[in-house]
Amino acid sequence: MEKIKIHILLVEDSPSDAKLLREIFVRAIRPACQMAHVDRLNAAIDACMAKATCMCGDSSLPTLNEHGIDLVLLDLRLPDSTGLDTLKKFRAAVPDIPVVVLTGIDDEETALQAVAEGAQDYLFKNEITNQSLLRAIRYAIERGEILKQLRESEQRTREALLKEKELNELKSNFVAMVSHEFRNPMTTIRTSIDLLLYNNDKLTEERRATYFERMENAIKHMLQLLDEVLFLSKNEAGKFEYKPAPLNLVNFCRQVAESAQYSSDKQHTITFTSSGECLQVEMDEELLSCIFINLLSNAIKYSPPESNVNFELLCQEGMATFKIKDRGIGIPSKDQCHLFETFYRGSNVGKVQGTGLGLAIVKKCVELHRGQIQVESEVGVGTTVIVKLPLNRV
Repeated sequence: MEKIKIHILLVEDSPSDAKLLREIFVRAIRPACQMAHVDRLNAAIDACMAKATCMCGDSSLPTLNEHGIDLVLLDLRLPDSTGLDTLKKFRAAVPDIPVVVLTGIDDEETALQAVAEGAQDYLFKNEITNQSLLRAIRYAIERGEILKQLRESEQRTREALLKEKELNELKSNFVAMVSHEFRNPMTTIRTSIDLLLYNNDKLTEERRATYFERMENAIKHMLQLLDEVLFLSKNEAGKFEYKPAPLNLVNFCRQVAESAQYSSDKQHTITFTSSGECLQVEMDEELLSCIFINLLSNAIKYSPPESNVNFELLCQEGMATFKIKDRGIGIPSKDQCHLFETFYRGSNVGKVQGTGLGLAIVKKCVELHRGQIQVESEVGVGTTVIVKLPLNRV
């Protein structure tokens, strides 16, 4: 037990009182503790915050090591502070280190007030004995540790409550979103089926094809929603991992662009270009698909028919830079800082369908690649999304 040292800081400006306390300390504690001494409050605060002690006065006293200070013996009357303000200032700067207040024999009321302000104990200078000093030190450290544990427990409880509140809000938003997003395509499918079932003989081939196309689009929308929900559930469960494999990045991006072009029913033109050495890289194809299917889908969704979407790839200095630029409705400035929040949608999307999950998923996929994403947008002009990913994540 004697190998474990308790580091004590004495804050006392009276040389005679400091000397007396050191003598009592040496007799009472022996090698189990170390004491250092400063004579100013500011010096005490600096020492505690720096986990080292600036030696003032008697340079023969041992300095405190990186372990830090376990206890402060604090005189309330110092050259740079006096009375309860001394303790308040110290507590404001150093809230976690136990304090035993040193006071005069006729100052019991102040001592009790000091305890109420956060001191663990108090000692009357003229009545300090070996036993009282040892007891005060032991009790103060024990009480300080209990208070620290209580504060940590309180903080954990607050964090748990906050997390539970956020989770409840997330569940509420999720239920509302799913109810809304599933209801629309399901209604479309049911209505189309009813029309085909009960009016088939009255419908032209063109009209039948229109209803089948509506059902197909509704199913695509539902499948996309299910994919997004599945991704989020895997992410929350910690089951989504980065799994790189050799990949021809140019061919991959070209295929994603062609797939997005096909899904847009040829109402938009997607132009893909690449430069640099992008043929063979190490990336996660599934995560890349999540990123660029979502981004190209957004670019198409929020752009007018017959408009162009540019998909650019540049590989240089070990990084792949992807740019997806549209000429769509743009994103208001007030919305841009919230883009990657779950279920958040821009204030100008109108009746355009969406879940508010896409960009949250994209950001998570980018983070799993240890990459970066940024959005540049202007209302009425368009949006450019820039994604930077390492070609071979170490």
